[in-house]
Amino acid sequence: MDQIDKNIVKILQSNAKISMKDLAEAVHLSSPSVTERVRKLEEQQVIEGYHAHVSLKKMNRPISALILFESKDCKALANFCHNHPDVLECYRVAGEISYIVKIATHSVESLEKFIDESMQFGTPSTNIVLSSYEKRIIDPFEE
Repeated sequence: MDQIDKNIVKILQSNAKISMKDLAEAVHLSSPSVTERVRKLEEQQVIEGYHAHVSLKKMNRPISALILFESKDCKALANFCHNHPDVLECYRVAGEISYIVKIATHSVESLEKFIDESMQFGTPSTNIVLSSYEKRIIDPFEE
């Protein structure tokens, strides 16, 4: 990736709906050149997709939690998480715990229900999210 590609990726991360014309102007290239560069970045899977970022509160999911599991059955826990509508992310990790699950749900009662249903797969430790920060623009490491 050259500096122009890095700029394209940075701009698309901040505004994935930008037109190719406006993107071309921002990086000082022609629209066909920028379109080709974006296509190559997609083919190389530098750009994996385009997403809408939605408000969990507006989606009636104001309760977020990170649940750490000492799992007895990793595959069963993973399957449970992949199929549960409240699960946003699920990470298998090395160390004392085996899974970290991020959920967003509509009530403390539904959080409790998730915990109760998941206990058959291991021991959960629940951490309710009070506030958060998510980096929206990721810069590549310089080589």
